[in-house]
Amino acid sequence: MTDHTAREREIRGARDMTVVVTGASGRTGRRVAEAARTAGLAVRAASRAHGFDWTDRSTWADVLRGADAAYLVHPDDIGVPAAAGAVGALAREAVGLGVRRLVLLSSRGEEQARPAEQALRESGADWTVVRAAWFAQNFSEGPLVDGLRHGKLVFPAGEVREPFVDVRDIADVVVAVLTAGDRYAGRDLEVSGPRLLSFREAVAEIAAATGGDLAYVPVTARQYGEDLAALGVPPEEAGFLVGLFETLLDGRNARLSDGVREVLGREPRDFSDFAARTAAAGIWKA
Repeated sequence: MTDHTAREREIRGARDMTVVVTGASGRTGRRVAEAARTAGLAVRAASRAHGFDWTDRSTWADVLRGADAAYLVHPDDIGVPAAAGAVGALAREAVGLGVRRLVLLSSRGEEQARPAEQALRESGADWTVVRAAWFAQNFSEGPLVDGLRHGKLVFPAGEVREPFVDVRDIADVVVAVLTAGDRYAGRDLEVSGPRLLSFREAVAEIAAATGGDLAYVPVTARQYGEDLAALGVPPEEAGFLVGLFETLLDGRNARLSDGVREVLGREPRDFSDFAARTAAAGIWKA
């Protein structure tokens, strides 16, 4: 039996599943929800628009009750001090309501994320942690987009190389893990793209896809933090990001992971595909 055939049988067998997707309107949650629906699963969106709030525990039970599994993505960075308590509390609530199959999105190479991962492990859930490298979609959704639309990306990444992962691959992996029974329970899975690119090289690929003239300007993390503060970012948040970038963007992620290939039986999507699709959609037009 081929891996592809086995996956089709797993999906058919899981089509009566109800999956809670936190952050269902966000960068990863939206795509997890789409991939789950495509696989025939019933999706229960968990976002503020649907009455769910990570900071309000009274909103959790109604979303979780009667579900079979859940995808957890913390609304702030997984490494913020509050994340471990929130992840642990939500996971315990889920287990208490019979939702034992939980998949948490974490950050590859981010030491600050480990307390949240440990809180999930200690919750009594049948857990899986999916650790992702830097998203390709960070260039098309979020604070980096405005700079690219105006011809310049200022960012504290130096010339380090990252294995940018397409969020669509993360979503496909999450749905495959949720529908695979216990195969990936108790596992840490690392996902990445198929090749390493520096931020300068990534910007150059975006420029080639758009036909525009884009520049990459590396700055120090502290300079970037000062820019954030000048834009009105709260000091605590800016300080956290400075510390995060000073560690996470030191080259520790300059390696590939085989999680996409292991779970999906195919190669990860390439950054060039992301750049071409996003350019065609006009996302980077000023």
